[in-house]
Amino acid sequence: MVGKADVVIVGGGVMGCALAYNLAKEGLKPVVIERSDIGGEESGANGGGVRQSARNLKEMPLAMESVRLFAQLHEELGMDVEYVRKGNLRLCSTPEDMVNMRKSVENQKAVGLQLELLDRKQVLEINPYVGDGVIGATFCPTDGHANPLLVSYAFFKKAKSLGARFYTQEEVKDIVLKKGRVAAVVTDKQRIETDLVVNAAGMAGRKIANMAGLDFPVKAVFTEALITEALPPLFPQMLGQARGLFYGRQTLHGSFFMGGFVGTEEFIYRDGKPLFNFIGPAISRLVIEYLPVLKDLHVVRTWSGIIDQTSDSIPVLGLTPEVPGFVFCTGFSGHGFGLAPVIGRLMCELIMDCRVSLPINDFCYSRFGKGADHVCACKGNAACTTATALCPNKREWLKNI
Repeated sequence: MVGKADVVIVGGGVMGCALAYNLAKEGLKPVVIERSDIGGEESGANGGGVRQSARNLKEMPLAMESVRLFAQLHEELGMDVEYVRKGNLRLCSTPEDMVNMRKSVENQKAVGLQLELLDRKQVLEINPYVGDGVIGATFCPTDGHANPLLVSYAFFKKAKSLGARFYTQEEVKDIVLKKGRVAAVVTDKQRIETDLVVNAAGMAGRKIANMAGLDFPVKAVFTEALITEALPPLFPQMLGQARGLFYGRQTLHGSFFMGGFVGTEEFIYRDGKPLFNFIGPAISRLVIEYLPVLKDLHVVRTWSGIIDQTSDSIPVLGLTPEVPGFVFCTGFSGHGFGLAPVIGRLMCELIMDCRVSLPINDFCYSRFGKGADHVCACKGNAACTTATALCPNKREWLKNI
């Protein structure tokens, strides 16, 4: 039993582990509560994309910095996370795809991303295995992919070695407030006194927020993925369909990871249970259309999952003036994995120093209630106010306000 903690992080996925590592590196002893296993839910089952392209432009500064951090992650964490930086192709098969991607390229290049729109001949020079129906693609050479299970575990292992404590198979049941501020976290096994809780709970993020009297708009999006038997190396790029219907990569072990959303438009239930047996075949047929070289491969495993998608498809990050001591780090809407290194660092900066090295005001909780006119608690680089100061060296001062 812990009794007390400087920080309690709810969620032992890649975000929770990355934050725990950064906090432990700064000398704090964070406690992480995970209801299943480390990286056992969304963080261990995603495509592993480390990309900047095809993101919401508000995320672009974070994505570009995260790519830089991924390049040194194996040395920093002491583990090979199978990071490959060989680019990302978004494949187009219709003239409409090309028109839409041309506009997307212009917008992304305007904010500094290295990105090009390629014709079919140029695509074949990068990846000769695409099908006859591919007429072009966008290509970002600085994008890549990594092994999500290894990344989550590497952050966990390093954080634990620095003093972070992890409790798995344990579920948060309540967040106790005292005079409107966070005072404790109650699980099904213990009570932990703390004045700071971080909501990194992924799909359970809304439920955790509700425990503190907060709410935000999020919906469950169904997706499925599959893994094949291994082949010798064919291509190192991350691949995706222009409209996002499928994505995939070849792992360093030779297997192909493919996932997507095609087929989910007919997603139905029977007796309250989802029927998704048709989605894997739908993904497979689309992959074969774009990559016919894979048509004879055997699929060895499939799995499904739920993505926590916010109403505007970008995450909820930072302080909450409504409940001092409650920090959001959730709602990544299916594209959070590649941001983990930078999010872990930024949330640590916010907690330790009440300052962030990259602006996160576009992602603050207040946007849901006040829209574009909101005043964010983390605005710019000055996060501390008399209502929201959380950093350890100011907590005593805060108590006397």
